[in-house]
Amino acid sequence: MPTKSESQPTAIVCHLFLKPAHGAAMRPVDQVTAVNAEGLKDDISLGRSKRQVLIIELETLCEFNLKPGDVRENIVVAGLSLAGTAPHTHIHLGSVEMEVTTDCAPCEYLDSLRPGLQQKINGRRGTLCRVIRGGVITIGDRVTIVSQSQG
Repeated sequence: MPTKSESQPTAIVCHLFLKPAHGAAMRPVDQVTAVNAEGLKDDISLGRSKRQVLIIELETLCEFNLKPGDVRENIVVAGLSLAGTAPHTHIHLGSVEMEVTTDCAPCEYLDSLRPGLQQKINGRRGTLCRVIRGGVITIGDRVTIVSQSQG
């Protein structure tokens, strides 16, 4: 049994959002359905290959004085740093498994929230993932990093 210092910190899903259309406001929801190799049901990014789901840390939003949903993320987690996570790393959100594809590069949209934010948040905009094993993700689900690479 691992000691507390060897185990991962407790991390949870604290906010969920769906983007119904390009440019549309993010819609907060209590749960989302992740579809194998597709993304989130009812989200405009469903079917994309690498940019299916955007996850960001609550701590990052707080540090930059942003509200959940401001950077157009799908999932906000608390208690686990994901920024800079290596591609192919697998993450469990409840029973759903995702694979990190890349960090999300800040776009000009961020400067519309606050001038200079695009540059200041570089490297911390969020982590893009694709769905490996689908299911339902609910606010309060535990989040864990499973491995740095699996097949």
